[in-house]
Amino acid sequence: MKPKITNAIAWQQAELLMQPALIRLIDNIRKQLDESVWKGTYQEVQLPVPGYQLCLEHQGKEMCVDLWELCYQVCFSNYTPTHVKSQSVEVEIDTSLIDETGNVDWNRLDEKATQLVDEIFAQLPS
Repeated sequence: MKPKITNAIAWQQAELLMQPALIRLIDNIRKQLDESVWKGTYQEVQLPVPGYQLCLEHQGKEMCVDLWELCYQVCFSNYTPTHVKSQSVEVEIDTSLIDETGNVDWNRLDEKATQLVDEIFAQLPS
């Protein structure tokens, strides 16, 4: 599902948050992989939109996660991924990730990214 941003301020906030969200997600994934039996690789994908996915593999089991989907879940307060990639949904920026000066609240961003990555690894089959 593609996020639909409805105004210029939200667009600027999304631009502010997306790269830091990706950085925190990748760092938290690395930390989890250091302690996990699962092996992770990143693969470039072209469809439905260019980007990357994390593929986790262990004992013949594999699970792949779209990194943009993870970023959307961090940056937007109402984003829920679905398998219908062609649909778009209006999203709201999670403004708790932006401090009172208009900058990224790195602590809050890291907390949200850590929680999301922890949930992904907790759902992996044992």
